[in-house]
Amino acid sequence: MENGKRRRAVFLDRDGTIAEEVGYLNHLSRFQLYPFAAEAIRRLNLEGFAVIVVTNQSGVSRGFFPEELIHRVHDRMVAELAVAGARVDGIYYCPHHSGIACTCRKPLPGMLERASEDHHLVFDGSFLVSDRYADIQMGQGVGCRSILVLTGYGRGEYEWNREKWPRQPDTVAENLLAATDVILGAR
Repeated sequence: MENGKRRRAVFLDRDGTIAEEVGYLNHLSRFQLYPFAAEAIRRLNLEGFAVIVVTNQSGVSRGFFPEELIHRVHDRMVAELAVAGARVDGIYYCPHHSGIACTCRKPLPGMLERASEDHHLVFDGSFLVSDRYADIQMGQGVGCRSILVLTGYGRGEYEWNREKWPRQPDTVAENLLAATDVILGAR
């Protein structure tokens, strides 16, 4: 990295944030990119943010689908985004379920820390966007600003559980495109 400068990032959850939440995405045919996702990511690209996908994929360790499917889904996601002029700078996933000791399963910060090292990222001034509160906690834990989107599980999580949360998200947005408006307005 030129002069050792570290970039700001937008860390995005995959299912429920970039693409439809379908439970365990156990077949490539079930992957559906949200229609607004490419525009949102393209706008973040144009403003110089690193865009990093971080996703729990415990279906692998539960035996619901092979790890190879995750790569196929990510290849499709990257290809569909590219057609619309958008790109992600990195994709990180945790294949473990909660009963396996690891440092990568959200809300633990392992994926964010690895991405930060790999891509020379700084958490201060970065954002984490997700439809799940555990992800919001992960971002808050490393110093990112957090945005809960109401797509996927977000609306239900927000309506039914927010009073129990020890710390609220910095912002709640209708979807990733609205979250991008917030991010770009906060520059």
